[in-house]
Amino acid sequence: MVVVNGIKNCDSVKKAISFLKENSIEYSFRDFKTDGVDCDEIKKWLQRSDINKLFNTKGTTYRKLNLKELNLDDSKKADWLCKENLLIKRPVIQYDNGIIIGYDKELYEMEFL
Repeated sequence: MVVVNGIKNCDSVKKAISFLKENSIEYSFRDFKTDGVDCDEIKKWLQRSDINKLFNTKGTTYRKLNLKELNLDDSKKADWLCKENLLIKRPVIQYDNGIIIGYDKELYEMEFL
C-alpha cells in the first residue's frame, strides 16, 4: 500500500494524488496538520533519504520561524522536523521499496508503473 504524507492544500501533494488516481494505484493519505508524524517515523525516513531533501527550506514555515539565521546542522534540522512537521518537504510517499520525497512524475512512473 502506498501512503501519501503531506497536507491537503499543497500543490505537490495534489499532483501526487492525481498521479496515483489516474493510474489506479491504491493509497492512503496522512495529513501532517491533523495526524502528525512522530519522531520515530521521521528517523526512519532519514535512514532512507538525505536530511536536506526532507527538510523544506523553501516553505512559509521555515521563513516564519527564521531558521535560516540559526545555521542548523543535520542533527538540529532533524529535531526541528520532529517539532514542526510542516518543515517536512511534501509529499513523502511511502511504499514497499522505500520513500519518495516531493513530486517527481518520472520517478513515480519508474516505481509504480
